[in-house]
Amino acid sequence: MIPSIRGRLERVAERFEEVTGLLADPQIQADQDRYRALGREYAQLEPVVGCFRSHQALAAEIRGAEEMLDDPEMAPLAREALAEALARQAALEPELERLLIPPDPNDERNVYLEIRAGTGGAEAALFAGDLLRMYLRYAELRGWRTEAVSASPGEHGGYKEVVTRIAGQGVYSRLKFEAGTHRVQRVPETEAQGRIHTSACTVAILPEAESIDAVDLNPADLRVDTYRSSGAGGQHVNKTESAIRITHLPSGIVVECQDERSQHKNRARAMALLQARLLAIAQERQASEQATSRRLQVGSGDRSERIRTYNFPQNRLTDHRIGLTLYQLDEVMEGALDAVIDPLTREYQAEQLAALAGSAA
Repeated sequence: MIPSIRGRLERVAERFEEVTGLLADPQIQADQDRYRALGREYAQLEPVVGCFRSHQALAAEIRGAEEMLDDPEMAPLAREALAEALARQAALEPELERLLIPPDPNDERNVYLEIRAGTGGAEAALFAGDLLRMYLRYAELRGWRTEAVSASPGEHGGYKEVVTRIAGQGVYSRLKFEAGTHRVQRVPETEAQGRIHTSACTVAILPEAESIDAVDLNPADLRVDTYRSSGAGGQHVNKTESAIRITHLPSGIVVECQDERSQHKNRARAMALLQARLLAIAQERQASEQATSRRLQVGSGDRSERIRTYNFPQNRLTDHRIGLTLYQLDEVMEGALDAVIDPLTREYQAEQLAALAGSAA
């Protein structure tokens, strides 16, 4: 372990002891706000310190085994104990480094998934539908819940734009690197001469705010319109003005929801989506100020940058941010996204750890 990381861990352990003492102080216990804040800090520090103490115990075992190597009678046993302790220590260090990385406050939030067809016309709309199916399948495999919010169908299938809410454990932590421009290369069904076409869609991952108060929404800044929902047919379609469109006048952001039959439910969903978009804008601004040079900018929302290419003729997926190439596109499109997300997460954690080591040096 490099000295800078060890030094940071020692400071974390010192702070943990300090927080433990403060939580036992009657004066702190009487101040409920501070007591809750310290309780949250204690919960964040405890797993890091527990893992560090295990690492320190193994280091002591290693020193003891090394001291016994000079004793001819104990040397065979010492070599065996030393090899075992070194192996356990090596296995523990990646987990310790992972725990040291500050958690993203949005990681456990639900998200709004937005997919928009870009260049490519009808083929881009079809690809938007394929991407939606991929993410819905991935959500199903992970046991997440999905709710349609709004959709604008393409003329020949797929979607010009589609918005879906995804809820469950760690949704944002798994999907946050999906934001950006997704490019597809394949032969459209309408292509008579078998030529490969290139199209693109943009994907946005918006963390859901915890409450409507997280973003200050002045009612005077909102224009709310109702209209008749559109769809495939049925008794309800086009009979009542249950669909809601909300325009945030200062920013020009427009959100709508037409999935529910209740105007009240549609309004609530539209307000939640508006809040998520405004929150994302604030986070993007902050992220760009803090990490303009980082390749994997979480929440930067740089949708003009091509992040991934889906080449169907070669069954190839390429993530351009980390140079990852997989020849299992068919599996990924069926929801096997962990093969892409896990390397992105490891790369992000490595960059975070390098930043920590640099700041601690």
